[in-house]
Amino acid sequence: MVRAAALGLAMLGSLLVSGAAGQGANVPDFGPNSVTAWIPARPAGDDFYPPDSGPGPVMSDKDHPYVPNGQGRVSYRVADLSNPILQPWAAERMKKPNADVLAGKVPFTADSRCWPGGVPGFDIYARVRPIYFLQTPEKITIIEESGAEVRRIYLNVPHRRNPKPSWYGESVGHYEGDELVVDTIGMNDRTFIDSYRTPHTSRLHVVERFRMLDGGKTLQAAITVDDPGAFTTPWRALQRWRRREGLVIEELICSGNPTDFFHNEDYPIPEAKSADF
Repeated sequence: MVRAAALGLAMLGSLLVSGAAGQGANVPDFGPNSVTAWIPARPAGDDFYPPDSGPGPVMSDKDHPYVPNGQGRVSYRVADLSNPILQPWAAERMKKPNADVLAGKVPFTADSRCWPGGVPGFDIYARVRPIYFLQTPEKITIIEESGAEVRRIYLNVPHRRNPKPSWYGESVGHYEGDELVVDTIGMNDRTFIDSYRTPHTSRLHVVERFRMLDGGKTLQAAITVDDPGAFTTPWRALQRWRRREGLVIEELICSGNPTDFFHNEDYPIPEAKSADF
C-alpha cells in the first residue's frame, strides 16, 4: 500500500512539475517533483518563531520552560498566560490544561489524538513529519505526511460570502512576486492555534505568506492571526522548514491505530462506529 501511494504521488508530481513554472518567472516552485519535502527547521516539538517585533504567539511559561523530547527528560507545555494577546476568557480556559500538566497529566495535542490541526495549527503540527506541495495554476495542495492531513488553497478567486465552518476553513491564495499569500477564513472553533491549547472562535482570520530563503533551502511562513473573539489584537508568528530532496511520502494513517493511550475524555481519538467497506 505504501509503495502504491508513493508511485501514485510520483506520477502526479511528474504531471504537476510545470504547473508553478508556467505561471511566471517569479512564481516560487515549492514542489518541483514528488520527492521535494520540507521538514521542520528546528528539533521536533519546538514552537512558532516569534516575530521580529510586535505582539507574538503564546509561548512557554518562564518558570516552566518546555524541553523538546530527546533531551534527557519528558516535558509538556505550560502556557504563559500573561501574554497580552489573550482575552480573559481564553486565558481562563487555558488554566486547567496548565494545571493538568503541572499535576503530571499528559495534555491534549491534535497530532497525538488524530484531530485535524486547523490553521495556523497545521503549520505547527507539521513539526515532526515533512510536508509536500502540489502546485497547479488553479490550486495548491499541501500534504502533511503524518495522518495524511491535506490543505487545499484555491488561487486567484475570492472567498465565498458565507463559507460553512470546517476544520481547515476556506483558503484562497495568490502570488505576490516570490511569495505565496494564503488567506483563510471559515474555520470551526474546535481546533487550537498551537501546542499550548490556545483557543479561538469561528471569527478567526489567518494570512500566511510562504517564501523560500537561503537560495531555496529554507521555506518560511510569515503568519498573521486575527480573531477579535479570542485575542485583544492581531499578532504575528513565523514558521520555517528545511528543504529535503529524495523523501518519498509515506502512508501514515493516524486513525488506523485508534488506541487511546492518553484516555482524555474531552478529546478522545476519533473511532469509526461501523466499517466503511
